[in-house]
Amino acid sequence: MKQISETKKWLETVVIAHNICPFAERVFKNNGIRFAVETATEIETCLLNLILECERLDTDESIETTLLIYANTFVDFEAYLDFLELAQGLLEVQNYEGVYQLASFHPNYCFEGSAENDAANYTNRSPYPMLHLLRESSLERALANYKNPEKIPDNNVKLTRELGLEKMKQTLAACYE
Repeated sequence: MKQISETKKWLETVVIAHNICPFAERVFKNNGIRFAVETATEIETCLLNLILECERLDTDESIETTLLIYANTFVDFEAYLDFLELAQGLLEVQNYEGVYQLASFHPNYCFEGSAENDAANYTNRSPYPMLHLLRESSLERALANYKNPEKIPDNNVKLTRELGLEKMKQTLAACYE
């Protein structure tokens, strides 16, 4: 499926190649990432399928993390942020807070207070809108064995700005088939 192959290419050429997430390479190489493509466009269905992914993680220990890729919806970044807020709230209501954490990625990601053309936004720009479901326990273990994890975001901002906006645009654009 095109969305999965393009997302894998993004993981390899952006996230792993530039060490945006220092924990991604191990999980990727060990086939611990589930790539799920969501084709629904209704918010309720997308939320239901998010909970189904949580339930899948509950029962399948071989899946370290899930990337839930939205193929046909949330093109508008503001609509995506509204959905993200609903998704966070749903995890809390379903007692998944502290069990799973959501990380957010979008082709037009723009950090609050950041200019749209800031290369640092590319730390969270991806080929498709997606939610990354992470096991809190795995995250805690990874962070415990990583020196100065609090510096990761600042290091990523510095790196992407050094690489520059054009390089980051080209690298993301190269992920599309």
